[in-house]
Amino acid sequence: MTRSTTRIAHLRAAGVSFVVELRTPVPRVLHWGEDLGELTDDGLAALALSADAASLHCALDEPRQFTVWPTQADGWSGTPAQEGHRAGTATAPRVTMTGAEESPDALVIALRDTDAGLDLTLTYRLDPSGVLAVRTRMSCPAGAPDPAPYDLASITALLPVPNRAQEILDFTGKWCRERSPQRGRLAFAGHVREVRRGRPGLDAPHLLTVGVPGFGFRTGEVWALHVGWSGNQRWLAERLPEGAGVHGGVLGGGELLTPGEIRLAPGDSYTSPECYFGWSAEGLDGLAGRFHTMLRSRTGHPSSPRPLTLNTWEAVYFDHRPERLLALADDAAAVGVERLVLDDGWFLGRRDDTAGLGDWTVDPQMWPDGLTPLAERVHAHGMQFGLWVEPEMVNLRSRLAREHPDWILGPSAGLGPSSRHQYVLNVAHEEAFAYLLESLDGLVAEYGIDYLKWDHNRELHEAVHRDAHGGDRPGVHAQTRALYRLMDTLRSRRPGLEIESCSSGGGRVDLGVLARTDRVWASDCNDPVERQAIQRWTGQLLPPELIGAHVGGPRSHTTGRVADDSFRLITALFGHAGIEDDLTARTPAEREALTRWAALYKEVRGLLHGGRVVRGDLADDATYLHGVVAPDAGAALYCWARTETSVPAQSGRVPLPGLAPGRSYRVRIRTEAGLPSMHQVVAPAWYRAAVEDWVPMPGTVLTGAGLPMPTLNPGQALLIEAAATDPAH
Repeated sequence: MTRSTTRIAHLRAAGVSFVVELRTPVPRVLHWGEDLGELTDDGLAALALSADAASLHCALDEPRQFTVWPTQADGWSGTPAQEGHRAGTATAPRVTMTGAEESPDALVIALRDTDAGLDLTLTYRLDPSGVLAVRTRMSCPAGAPDPAPYDLASITALLPVPNRAQEILDFTGKWCRERSPQRGRLAFAGHVREVRRGRPGLDAPHLLTVGVPGFGFRTGEVWALHVGWSGNQRWLAERLPEGAGVHGGVLGGGELLTPGEIRLAPGDSYTSPECYFGWSAEGLDGLAGRFHTMLRSRTGHPSSPRPLTLNTWEAVYFDHRPERLLALADDAAAVGVERLVLDDGWFLGRRDDTAGLGDWTVDPQMWPDGLTPLAERVHAHGMQFGLWVEPEMVNLRSRLAREHPDWILGPSAGLGPSSRHQYVLNVAHEEAFAYLLESLDGLVAEYGIDYLKWDHNRELHEAVHRDAHGGDRPGVHAQTRALYRLMDTLRSRRPGLEIESCSSGGGRVDLGVLARTDRVWASDCNDPVERQAIQRWTGQLLPPELIGAHVGGPRSHTTGRVADDSFRLITALFGHAGIEDDLTARTPAEREALTRWAALYKEVRGLLHGGRVVRGDLADDATYLHGVVAPDAGAALYCWARTETSVPAQSGRVPLPGLAPGRSYRVRIRTEAGLPSMHQVVAPAWYRAAVEDWVPMPGTVLTGAGLPMPTLNPGQALLIEAAATDPAH
């Protein structure tokens, strides 16, 4: 066999291989996906040989290759890695590798675009979880002969996928219906999602996944992409009839740039957001497991138990009478709450949502003694104190807008229509940035604030800032970078401070903002019927401890639906749990139920926030089976839920995913949150026994044959606990 005369880089981790042939002029991607093992030189040469495609009719005379920087110079007719121009020239990128460095977990490739006068650094980092992160830095060297700036239109990170990846799953949504899945065949075309909202949005693609037809939670080979950026984005899955070299298609993504937003003069540079690519041969659960493992390994990942939280919004709304909130704090402590968050309504002039945003000082009419009485009461109970803020927004009816209208992000010709009576504050304006930093830092210091619920409630339309010469310049990129800098600076000043990413609910759920926050608010909707789906799909990217999940009142604030206590409590358990309700209006029996549930959450949160998320592939869309299994498969907690009626009279045997077939278990029904009502006369025998005590079960029965699940009435759920009775092998 002929040995390869070029160097081949092979990154491996957690059953994943990424292989690049470092040949000139442009390296090419040989493989991304299943681990190929420790290949010898001959094996690598064979892989390179297998990546030589056929020459096609009506095509280039040389076979197409899929390079690390796909452009038309390679015969690639799909979305290119780079688009831009220098004063109308240098529009056909043609790069050459100038160097490469490989380490066990990273590959860094240096490229040069001589025509455009640009240097590129392409970095691939393979996380121990098997997730591959891709980032590009483009720079215009100082002293370049052409002083005209290079107008960058796009940089897109692209990786190949094979022909068998012919089905696509991504997400859409709206307020209170975030991360709603949409699925179909990946045709010969480009499936392109462009986010122009200045945030990922309530309809964010979230995690764009392609796979073999019929892939599910537990089975099927899948490839996926997440764009880790909190501004405008581009996502794509693309198949061309001629393929991508020997590959079938591509996944790609990056920042969606507005024309003129990035102009690189000599000495300037641009660094793209990180794009995260995941592969799994074990369906969507295997894919989710990789992202969860990656996130949990971060140095900044929350390490302390996630405190049971009470947020005051659905308890009091804008009614911020101190005596009412002090009583609420007392009742919260009595049921076991560990963190109380004061939501919207505490600051200057804030009686409704039409005024006050931007004036981040405590309203003396509402709070004559400041927030000190409430903060001291909360801390005296041993609870943490949190506060709602929306730093990036401003109402025109505010002192800030009156004194600094030039700080508002909008065109010089005049502002467009408001959204929720508010506009966007230009955080990239240095004076506005300094004002926000000092205001937030002062509040945290004065009141001993442990936690900020950081909201963001409008999209960035006409997001331009006025420069000193009266021109309007695009501002979303600068706004996003300034947001990151503001959060980073505040947290460096206050190391123990935690921040939640909220954006009209779940409108800013991305790994860019999560690099500096501690959880996301998945949705403003606490209706458990809606929440079962929202939490299921938010969990495709994030582990439960990063997903805020609260118990609302019996009647949903957002849908008007009335739900049983047990369904609301069980649904909220599978996340970073909390309460969104006026406890002072609840009966003693209702508060006692919450107290039992709070104790249950504290008992099981170590498992829920450290185990593997598993979900059952069920034929009936009205039923849900999901849970968390300990890393050694020694313990598990499952939710069996029904959201609506359906035709099947019974579910039959349903396997419990994630347990070890070779181990022995016992199972029981946890009753602290209450028991469900059923759509059958008598429940299955195992269930009746498990309500009373532990029931022994072999792992082969639980994972293979399965248990006959009771048919629940709609809007009902139950908790199944499994515990191994033998030591782990």
